[in-house]
Amino acid sequence: MRKKTKKLRGSKTFGYGSKKKHRGRGHKGGHGFAGGCKHKHLEWRFGRHGFTRHGVIKEKKTINVEELNKFEGEVNLKELGYDKLLGSGYINKPLKVIVKEATPKAIEKIEAAGGEVIMG
Repeated sequence: MRKKTKKLRGSKTFGYGSKKKHRGRGHKGGHGFAGGCKHKHLEWRFGRHGFTRHGVIKEKKTINVEELNKFEGEVNLKELGYDKLLGSGYINKPLKVIVKEATPKAIEKIEAAGGEVIMG
């Protein structure tokens, strides 16, 4: 983004109206918050602004179906620290998977390979 100096080259007053207005602090109204109660349109100075989100959103740790190919027999994903099983990828062996949550696609793929999903 261009600086104001470059943008206003050739302008006599650089956006301050009269040349007199840019000389001292009188046009601004003083230093800092001096005369704060004398000027209008200072809503941004008072009150609360922004948005505060209450409550903590816990990130779910997920694993894809394809990553289950490295396991054998029964897999307890709750003990391994996973919260949800997602359906991305392929599985080519029957597994018994224990998990808190699973997507319908993930369940479908594991059952198609001859395995089962136990949720809870």
